[in-house]
Amino acid sequence: QDLLRAPKMRGGLGEFFLADLLTQILPTDFFTLQYGFPDGERVDAAIRLRDRVVPVDSKFPLENFRKMGAAATDAERAEWRKSFVRDVKLHIDAIAQKYIRPGEGTYDFALMYIPAENVYYETIIKEDGVTDEKGIFQHALKHRVIPVSPNSFYAYLQVILLGLRGLAVEQEAQKILEALMRLQRELGAVREDFSKAGKQLGFAVENFEKAD
Repeated sequence: QDLLRAPKMRGGLGEFFLADLLTQILPTDFFTLQYGFPDGERVDAAIRLRDRVVPVDSKFPLENFRKMGAAATDAERAEWRKSFVRDVKLHIDAIAQKYIRPGEGTYDFALMYIPAENVYYETIIKEDGVTDEKGIFQHALKHRVIPVSPNSFYAYLQVILLGLRGLAVEQEAQKILEALMRLQRELGAVREDFSKAGKQLGFAVENFEKAD
């Protein structure tokens, strides 16, 4: 707990866990850590799908979440929750503004990596009569920012991996089809040459008989 009090340390661990998860599941050709945009802005990771990338941000605001967990009273906890919800919404806005750039090769959505399941639960899943929890998720979807926890992100990556395997099969099938089309053209040329050779042999036989 003392180690994670420093926001920079928390951010570094979030990036580390994100990089570790990507490395375990996806081939290195299909993601880039610290992906850079032309204006110098960088996102923690980018997943490559066909000719575009999916930005993934791992810098999640946890300071007020930590204070919310340490609150002594329900009223104090409610105040820190409001601050935490505000922080998360502002973070969502920043992700949408900085990293969703279809004109620069990204898809029209981004992933917001929440580094712990309990934080994801409090932020996205939990519904105890307070509308802010729903508000965060709706706010995220409105801005095309998809919140993911370590477990749900793992599931997303497995689906992406299956898609990449299907894409590889599709690419190989296309290569095979192109090779078959080349073979068909070459066989056509051989058939034409063979036909010409047959005709010439026929003329040769006819001339031989006449000469005889």
